[in-house]
Amino acid sequence: VQLVESGGGLVQTGGCLRLSCTASGSIFSIDYMAWYRQAPGKQRERVAIITRGGGTSYADSVKGRFTISGSNAMNTANLQMNSLEPEDTAVYSCNARSTAGQSYWGQGTQVTVSS
Repeated sequence: VQLVESGGGLVQTGGCLRLSCTASGSIFSIDYMAWYRQAPGKQRERVAIITRGGGTSYADSVKGRFTISGSNAMNTANLQMNSLEPEDTAVYSCNARSTAGQSYWGQGTQVTVSS
């Protein structure tokens, strides 16, 4: 499985960005897809997850501001980020997990929110 992300960039506080992740390869094996982020000096944090069945879950820090969406085919996972705050500044990475437990990562995309 290969993952390619797009959509990062620089935005002002209160702005919005949309991240996209496109999966290719053995997408039939993907059980769920997720977005993670890691800020300098901090641990990686799972931001949002979407399952093949369409179930979603969010980190408390982004609930009500971020929305994850995707296809049932598990070939895309989009993250709509609204009301962005400087604390959201991080490298955002797409992750896919197969039914066999294998984990795949994209290259990451930088999101910077200026105050």
